[in-house]
Amino acid sequence: MMPLLFSYGTLRDPAVQKATFGRELTGRPDRIVGFRLDRVEITDPHVLAVSGLTHHPILSATGNPADTVDGTTLEVTDTELLAADDYEVDDYQRVTAPLTSGDTAWLYVARD
Repeated sequence: MMPLLFSYGTLRDPAVQKATFGRELTGRPDRIVGFRLDRVEITDPHVLAVSGLTHHPILSATGNPADTVDGTTLEVTDTELLAADDYEVDDYQRVTAPLTSGDTAWLYVARD
């Protein structure tokens, strides 16, 4: 089974997927509970060039079940997961969390 990656931001963009992974990814709508969306300023030149955006969404854990974030669960290879690590740079850390679909996926949250 391929690793699952929950995306709530730029990794859902087909152009970003092609630049980061060399292909468009297969995904399905999903949601995460106990998080809220914030914004982070992007300074990495490569990420700025790929996304074209100076600010990206970033997940912050709240632990509050009323806080939910919609996104997409993407199927990735282990190599693509490492490419996502390179894309998400220093502001993010990769963790696993349960989704409302019942799947558990990797996702990027605000670094502690």
